[in-house]
Amino acid sequence: MRGKTGDGGIDGVGVLRVNLVTFQVYFQCKRYTGSVGSKEIRDFRGALQGRADKGLFVTTGTFTKQASEEAARDGAIAIDLIDGERLCSLLKEYSLGVETELVERVTVKPEWFGSL
Repeated sequence: MRGKTGDGGIDGVGVLRVNLVTFQVYFQCKRYTGSVGSKEIRDFRGALQGRADKGLFVTTGTFTKQASEEAARDGAIAIDLIDGERLCSLLKEYSLGVETELVERVTVKPEWFGSL
């Protein structure tokens, strides 16, 4: 984990292994209530140049359409985007810091019983 002032926009580094192939992956995380735009994606891509094979940008907010288009731009380093909704789904799916519980709720309707 990096995530400090002067980190060049990189919060962490990892290695992704897919069968026999290994990729250097850099990631950035943003705590946003709004939307991440294309400028943030371009800035992040600039920080990746010459350092990583792939990028991962995670936000608690959302991504604009332009940010999604920029992340998928042909001829540029691929950047995968994870928005707040997807992040919550992943945390639940892998039980990372959260627990889920299904609860059945039963409501008694006294008027039905009164008619017996």
